[in-house]
Amino acid sequence: MGMIYNSCMKNDPLLPFFSPKGVVIVGVSRDPTKLGYMLASNLVQSGYQGAIHFVNPKGETLFGRRIYTRLADVPDPVDLALLLVPPPGVPAALEDVAARGIRAAVIQTGGFRETGPDGARLEQECLEIARKHGIRLVGPNCIGFIDTHLPINSTFLQPPGPPAGDIAFISHSGAICAAVMDWIRGQGNGLSNLASLGNCLDVSEADLLPVMAANPHAKVITLYMESVRNGADFIEKARLAARIKPVLALKVGRFESGKKAAASHTGALAGAESAFDAAFEKAGVIRVNTTEELFQWAKALAWCPLPKGRRVAILTNSGGPGVTAADALELNGLQLAQLSPATVEGMKSFLPAAASLHNPVDMLASANAEHFSRALELMMADDQVDSILVISPPPPPTTAAALIKAMVPVVLSHDKPVVFTMMGEDQVSEALALLHAYKIPDYRFPEWSASALGALSRYAEIKQRLMDENQAKAGKAPARATALLAAEPQGQFISPDAATGLLDAYQIATTPLTLCKTAEEAARQAGKTGYPVVLKIASPDIVHKSDIGGVLLGLKNAAEVAQGFAKVMERARAAQPDAKVDGVHIQRMLPAGQEVITGMVRDPMFGPMMMFGSGGVEVEGLKDVAFALAPLTFAEAEKMLEATWAGRKLRGFRSIPAGDREAVIDTLMKLSRLAVENPAILEMEINPLRVLPPGQGAYAVDVRIRKS
Repeated sequence: MGMIYNSCMKNDPLLPFFSPKGVVIVGVSRDPTKLGYMLASNLVQSGYQGAIHFVNPKGETLFGRRIYTRLADVPDPVDLALLLVPPPGVPAALEDVAARGIRAAVIQTGGFRETGPDGARLEQECLEIARKHGIRLVGPNCIGFIDTHLPINSTFLQPPGPPAGDIAFISHSGAICAAVMDWIRGQGNGLSNLASLGNCLDVSEADLLPVMAANPHAKVITLYMESVRNGADFIEKARLAARIKPVLALKVGRFESGKKAAASHTGALAGAESAFDAAFEKAGVIRVNTTEELFQWAKALAWCPLPKGRRVAILTNSGGPGVTAADALELNGLQLAQLSPATVEGMKSFLPAAASLHNPVDMLASANAEHFSRALELMMADDQVDSILVISPPPPPTTAAALIKAMVPVVLSHDKPVVFTMMGEDQVSEALALLHAYKIPDYRFPEWSASALGALSRYAEIKQRLMDENQAKAGKAPARATALLAAEPQGQFISPDAATGLLDAYQIATTPLTLCKTAEEAARQAGKTGYPVVLKIASPDIVHKSDIGGVLLGLKNAAEVAQGFAKVMERARAAQPDAKVDGVHIQRMLPAGQEVITGMVRDPMFGPMMMFGSGGVEVEGLKDVAFALAPLTFAEAEKMLEATWAGRKLRGFRSIPAGDREAVIDTLMKLSRLAVENPAILEMEINPLRVLPPGQGAYAVDVRIRKS
């Protein structure tokens, strides 16, 4: 394993964490009740073949090895230091690490940022020392690393360690690591690597993703995350990793930025979890909801080939679980396969006449091992079946183990995913052991199997998308856009003219606004614009104009415009007496069409987050919205449309005529470029974006842009 890491990480400063030539424990203990003793014991008993050194000022020996009183006396080779000393002593220990020429250290001691301001200051001191000397740090407040294939165990957790397996696990929580190690032993699979990052002072989850992606023993990368330190770095590295192997993430906790006050609908609807969802989608990371789901899905992804589609065949000897599975497949975005006539006729030749041969296939309780294996072989050969779910409660005529023995050769001889639902516990234990030995995924209930198959299909589509898709690129903002923004004051919404000018600079279709300060001026401008027109109150202090009756539509002549001017001015004074009112805006009235909303809010972690959904006055009530991170590709913009009713009905629905979907997608992509190329923009929104019939475009009717 060391050779593998050396070949793919030859000059990587993280190499000593994964393939060290020698390890030193600073703060080792001879007391079996101390963590320093457990750490030494695990390292020695793990089978690690490199040099192992111990340091403690008291000296003596441990496990037949000398305990050095000073790090300076430790002989070569040594390129990784494990620090388990009291928090106040960590800075001095790091100076000793630097003096010894070691450039990789794991601070396993707790008592830093997680304890308060004093701990945070101590942590910062450690980081400054590390940066001064070019030391990479893991931790503090972490349990260490495990590689089951090297092997090495640099944790202080109670033995035994996890069984060797295919799943890499990166965690911000040491306690979760301990629980997972114990739990996974009973699940039939194991870990290739475990990395506890603690406070992520230096080395982060993003830093480890390329390492795990390059490790051939890790078939799946799993993450337990509480936050992300650098959003852009995480997305870039996760995206590259997901092209190679599945990346699953359990994100817990909440994110402060989601609680900020927002002036637009987009800002109000966006939050921390929306940002993480958008980031995972951009990166190709599959987000899970529970720790159990994390590893149940990982088992299938590690052990199964990827399906070619979402069509699933169910093979069972019991009708009830088959129906349960069919429902669960639909809930997971899968569909029942339509078995080919050849498959159905083939099963007729050996199954009872009462058997149900149309998916789900119920062979009845009398089905024996031969029935299962022959039916499975037919399904495997059926081009209309992408994956197979086998369900068996303990069968009356034979043992569960006999069923599995008959089916294993069929599973192994085909490149099609099969998952088993072996319902029960004691009566299926021998069968489970066989499945585990051959790395065939098993679950206790049909819902879990369907969920795992859903994860397989999702990753197959993600991988294909990432391989096919050229990442969206942003360039330099047009000079006109830069000049317009520079002329606007900071910390507030820019003028309507500037907002319209920005959209024009990115060739986003608008209906220009003209400011009029008197009723007479408004009537003259309406004549120039051409009737019918829209009249809107012009006030930087009135955010949602329609809420106060400040928008009048379809005005047909000068008299209606003059009367409208007086009406909206009166309404503005009544609703917000202190608001600054500049007059009204006159705007061309567009033909009838569908109305949608699109916008952006700049997330402090991941950058510009685009929004699309149902527009008009009901946007916050309906909450029919989708988010994605900028810049957008065509496929990403189209996916936002498909995720919302607002986007789907652009194809037309009953009495609703179709809208210009291509124009909406084009607007979303251009708006995302505007967001990326102009970092001074904090928030923006087009509401509504009027979508005309196909080929006639989409127009920004009302736009608001807030500068940071």
